[in-house]
Amino acid sequence: MLLSWLKSQPYLPNKTMDRSISSSIDISAASLQCLIGFSVVLLVPIYDCIFVPIARSITGSHLGITKLQRIGTGMVLCILSMVIAALVERKRLETARVYGVADSPKAKVPMRFWWLVPQYILCGMTNIFAMIGLQELFYDEVPCKLKSVGLSFFFSIFGIGEFLSSFLISIIGKLTSRADGDGWFSSNSNRAHLDYFYWLLAGLNALGLLGSLYFSKSYNYIGDQGIAI
Repeated sequence: MLLSWLKSQPYLPNKTMDRSISSSIDISAASLQCLIGFSVVLLVPIYDCIFVPIARSITGSHLGITKLQRIGTGMVLCILSMVIAALVERKRLETARVYGVADSPKAKVPMRFWWLVPQYILCGMTNIFAMIGLQELFYDEVPCKLKSVGLSFFFSIFGIGEFLSSFLISIIGKLTSRADGDGWFSSNSNRAHLDYFYWLLAGLNALGLLGSLYFSKSYNYIGDQGIAI
């Protein structure tokens, strides 16, 4: 949801934070996105070697948990990441006000970038559960002659998500903008309210989770998957 907005804003919240890892080295704001990839690389072996065997001993399924359960777990982790992101952003805004830099968009807020690490790790975990689970679902649960069609539906999710993201951000930007230029997506991130947007995303994801739980109860797997959530 944030991708289109992130590309257009010059001063992102993580750019205003203290990104130093030593007295002479500062990491770039954009490189923090690598934490998602690193968390995926580090956590996939843990998922395959630890989580799946434990889940298999409990559920009796050779996959550990079903595809729909995997997707549902990813959605829960996504909600949790948005909640943590909202709390961290609220902390950053309060810190900016306390130290008197709220009106200085280029000033560094005395708050270390390590506060952002948990939400990035949870985003990586969301990829491991939800995105891989979706890919498996769209590939395995369609007839053999329609495998490519199933994968095309899977990839279309990202395109539709980009359109919806741009639309949502545009609408919220217009509805929340004020005469002084401040709003949820103000160019001065210290006067913006990205925390409200994170809470909104958490709520939308919660609604999506409820819808997923409702429809998945009546879903029947083609293969031997166990009971759907």
